[in-house]
Amino acid sequence: MEALIQLGIFLLLLTLGYVFGRRAEHRHYRSLIDREDQFRDIVVTTERLPDHEHMGHDFDLVSGSVVVSVDYFKMVAAGLRSLIGGRLRAYESLLDRARREAVLRMQQQARDCNAKLIINTKFETSQISGQAGQGIGSIEVLAYGTALIAKG
Repeated sequence: MEALIQLGIFLLLLTLGYVFGRRAEHRHYRSLIDREDQFRDIVVTTERLPDHEHMGHDFDLVSGSVVVSVDYFKMVAAGLRSLIGGRLRAYESLLDRARREAVLRMQQQARDCNAKLIINTKFETSQISGQAGQGIGSIEVLAYGTALIAKG
């Protein structure tokens, strides 16, 4: 009887993780798309040096950071997938959303200092929680770069 209750709890958590995680992910993707449209005027590039027309600009370090937690369904799905190997698609969307959110936050900081171009953009990703053998827990993505600010 106890095993049946535990199975029921597991299936309930799995279902709730799937339903609410999927809703939250879709809502976040809609938010990302809307905000990316608002920041189209701020160019983000990995180029190390500005082109000649931007050589006389001031510059400032800008960054954006986000911490995203994985939902229960994705953790279970990725755990099952890791038994047989292959791509962990459950985590790919998590990383995609985190990178895009970090870039948006960096662009907001650039807009706050009146910059229109961010060069030398880099990303750092780290696991900040999660116990051994229990999935990744939460990840942090940091995007940073050099904002070029027009003088005057």
